Amino acid sequence: MIGFVIFLAIVLALVAWAVAIYNRLVSYCNRFKNAFAQIDIQLKRRYDLIPNLVETAKGYLKHERETLEAVISARNHAVAANATDAVAVRQMAASEGVLSASLGKLFALSEAYPDLKATQNMMQLTEELTGTENRIGFSRQAYNDSVMEYNTAIEQFPASICAGMFSFKPAQLLQATETPEERKAVKVTF
Repeated sequence: MIGFVIFLAIVLALVAWAVAIYNRLVSYCNRFKNAFAQIDIQLKRRYDLIPNLVETAKGYLKHERETLEAVISARNHAVAANATDAVAVRQMAASEGVLSASLGKLFALSEAYPDLKATQNMMQLTEELTGTENRIGFSRQAYNDSVMEYNTAIEQFPASICAGMFSFKPAQLLQATETPEERKAVKVTF
């Protein structure tokens, strides 16, 4: 009888231990999903600001239609990116890189138009977009920190056993996707 009680106590302790590990892994998983949702919120804010920025610039940059169209196209492509798995996260990061490069070109062009740069709307939108870009950067960092914590937890023993049994998969980090073209300084000629 005492042997059965000891056996039962050991089994219950192992079950409690496995439940604790499982719950910790679920918590880490939910943290990185929440961190990704925060990026999504900031990207939505950015997507909402871009059409206003382009409309403000249109009157001044009539002959720079190609740049304006590139910004709108990059924005629409980035909005359409839906990150639901590792491949989609990489595609979303690539779309965001193209959008950032397009915005950089737009801001470089606005430097050449002092009247545009000085308008209240343009200054306010530029400031809002700059703040949003900073928030996106911080959100991406928080996401990567959460992913690193989650991935470390599912790889460490003994949690790796529980992670394997319950199909916890590694999450994808967001990485810079700059191409050599994006790293070049923007050249504006007239």
